[in-house]
Amino acid sequence: NNPSRIEEIYVLDKNMEFVSLAKKYHIKYTVITSSEMNKMVSGNHQGVVALVKDYHYYSLSDIVKEDKNSLIVALDGLEDPHNLGAILRTCEAAGIDGVILPKKRSVKLNSTVAKVSTGAIEYVKVVEVVNLTQTLKQLKNKGYWIIGAERSSKSSNIWELKYDMPIVLVIGSEGKGISRLVKEECDFLVEIPMQGKINSLNASVSTGIMIYEIRRQQK
Repeated sequence: NNPSRIEEIYVLDKNMEFVSLAKKYHIKYTVITSSEMNKMVSGNHQGVVALVKDYHYYSLSDIVKEDKNSLIVALDGLEDPHNLGAILRTCEAAGIDGVILPKKRSVKLNSTVAKVSTGAIEYVKVVEVVNLTQTLKQLKNKGYWIIGAERSSKSSNIWELKYDMPIVLVIGSEGKGISRLVKEECDFLVEIPMQGKINSLNASVSTGIMIYEIRRQQK
């Protein structure tokens, strides 16, 4: 999806179409044998291996907008790369301004996230911050309202709030939810009403539902 991130490719001699692409985008390439490639990767492959640059993180100023329709997603302690990949895919589709991850106790951008996101990782601006609580305070000072996704007696039904303002949607970890200090920065807590026997949803599924309800009202 982004040839500029590729530093070099290794390709089997039977897959020369990749060599043509490498030449087109001025990417260094090496033709190798099947046995050499099998030593480089484990499991199945498609006859090509790419060495890519590290994933690029943005700064907070890159995602802050002076726009009442601005929407940022902050992930507090998310650990599953599959969930992060799925969330990035939804965020890209919904035109989210950016995603915030804490540096500690959080999943990082990696190959699994990239694969699950089906390319969205190249388009969504992801910011890594040292202190999520302090970052939320900064965003509040810039006019954002902080909404936390949390099932509790203090939470409002997600369908009952109006979202006609700049919003940071906070999603907690799969097991523990939103941490106490982060929760204290939330202006509202919201939950998705459950009508079946199961009382919770996968983090990426609930994030998608909330993003699109907010977006429905914002735009």
